[in-house]
Amino acid sequence: MMSDPKTLLIAILSGAIPAIFWLWFWLKQEDDEKPEPVGLIILSFFIGSFLVFIAIWLERYSLNFISNERTKIIIWASIEELIKLLGVAIIIIGNKHVDEPIDYPMYFIAVALGFAAMENVMYLMNPIKVDGAIVGMITGNLRFLGSTLLHAISSAIIGSALGLSFYIKQFRGFYLIVGILLAILLHSVFNFFIMKGSGDNFLSVFGFLWVVTIINILIFEKLKRIGRLSPSIQ
Repeated sequence: MMSDPKTLLIAILSGAIPAIFWLWFWLKQEDDEKPEPVGLIILSFFIGSFLVFIAIWLERYSLNFISNERTKIIIWASIEELIKLLGVAIIIIGNKHVDEPIDYPMYFIAVALGFAAMENVMYLMNPIKVDGAIVGMITGNLRFLGSTLLHAISSAIIGSALGLSFYIKQFRGFYLIVGILLAILLHSVFNFFIMKGSGDNFLSVFGFLWVVTIINILIFEKLKRIGRLSPSIQ
């Protein structure tokens, strides 16, 4: 880890600001009448940041058993999605504030963006030290467009799945499993094409990610409508 204060400051600003922007953006999608407590959102964000270190340890440990590059991409995506799920579970289990379908994706996104912020900072430290602040800021903007949004969307998929099962608890486990599998699939596909693809694939994957983002926003609107209905109407 670098000790240069300037390097650290630039990395924190370049890595955390995009995540904070996306957190603000997604929180604006929530129902303004019953927003989540700010303290819990901040706690979720910091829990997500801490979980990066656990994910990194597990990913490095997994290299002892994985030799195939594609398998590694899938395993690492699975580790990150499940670790973020663990962070959300810490927040929402027994939480009286989780009383609407839309609440689930909000906490998932907060944890995911905390995770993305710390991941960004660690990723940016080396480019900044080697090439300077400009390269670090450019790299930060690329991660703003890609990786940060990916973490938010993949976790939002799991949260939305739980939200859709809010009034059908007997199917919640099924919805959760489907959400996890879809999140891992999205995460794996994104990483595969970013790591292996050409420039054309790069743009296509970003375009697809934005399509999924729009779909998530539409699902959020559905979750808000579900929350306004009584369980008997579901």
